[in-house]
Amino acid sequence: MIPTASQGLAGRTLSDIAASLPGATAVFRARKMDFCCGGGVPLAEAAAAKGLDLAALETELAALDGNAAPADADLPTETLIGRILERYHAVHRRELPELVRLARRVEAVHRANADVPAGLADLLEEMEAEMASHMMKEERILFPMMLAGQGAMAGGPIAVMRHEHDDHGDRLGRILALTSDATPPEGACTTWRALYAGIRKFAEDLTEHVHLENNVLFPRFA
Repeated sequence: MIPTASQGLAGRTLSDIAASLPGATAVFRARKMDFCCGGGVPLAEAAAAKGLDLAALETELAALDGNAAPADADLPTETLIGRILERYHAVHRRELPELVRLARRVEAVHRANADVPAGLADLLEEMEAEMASHMMKEERILFPMMLAGQGAMAGGPIAVMRHEHDDHGDRLGRILALTSDATPPEGACTTWRALYAGIRKFAEDLTEHVHLENNVLFPRFA
């Protein structure tokens, strides 16, 4: 069932709302509300921390069209895993190497610019390596275990994946801090702007990716 304001959105956690209400993640993302690793906070508490109007936020969430797309929570496990592999794993593998390349070029060409994100390429390269290892473990161990009906054995691997998700979030935070939330400086060249646009997309994708696993897939095997 799609939640409504009358069903007490204020007391529900961000992760629960994001998992069950299509379109909620975009509302939260626009306000920089962490529905992913930090999504265990009730909506009312999260709104207060951000200085947001809770009533207006509830109204916006309640007005979302629940028929626009199936809620992720309603997808069969096999379909959900397939979506994660195609929409996120494959995309990260394709896009991260290009972000590293662009970052190295920006750092080299604009090294004299006070706004250059020195060290960004190394951070992105570390993120790429960490995620490659992480995704391989999911693809070779955890996901096959889930699909084979061995969910009772998945608790240990899931705990490891959650911890690694936290590490990804920490590194992403460092990347965004170094790039002023991926906001290019005035007069930035095309390569610099393309790099930051790619980082913004990666940040959104990674947040959605981790949300799907932490808040939708993993709880099925708790």
